[in-house]
Amino acid sequence: MLTIRPLGPADIDQYRALRLRALREEPTAFASSPEDERLLSVEVIASRLQETASQVMLGAFDGDTLVGLSGLLRERRSKLVHKAWIVSFYVAPEARRRGLGRLLLEQTLARARAMPGLRQVNLGVNAGNVAARQLYESMGFVAFGLERGFMLVDGVPQDELNMVHVLAKQDAGASG
Repeated sequence: MLTIRPLGPADIDQYRALRLRALREEPTAFASSPEDERLLSVEVIASRLQETASQVMLGAFDGDTLVGLSGLLRERRSKLVHKAWIVSFYVAPEARRRGLGRLLLEQTLARARAMPGLRQVNLGVNAGNVAARQLYESMGFVAFGLERGFMLVDGVPQDELNMVHVLAKQDAGASG
């Protein structure tokens, strides 16, 4: 049975194992590397899993096994607090093609809508990851920029597509 819930300190071992697996198996999907992740202390990882008013890490479970992740991080600076980012989005290959990615994204966006004053949710996706881009577009995300050579994976430049999902209409008089 598939369930989605916020992760907490009791989930550190499963979270760390799935996160390392994601970084190993999908190196072009994440800016972090397995080497970077292994250096993180238990305290840092626990802070990632601590649900607060400005962050949550959702986990998708197949029975008792963690098979998917989706983090939501709200900006903290006063001029940017209207925005949040989806981070660490991943579904294990054996759990794909069952609608789990869509369900995780729906739950993440529902959490975003519940944050007072939040207007938009941003994310970055490898421009070559067609399946992820199609999922995000089907959920209302729109591309707003492409960063060429965002990161290097084994010496190969990887482009990142920036996308936004608008939760609330902009004020008519607002300007950048």
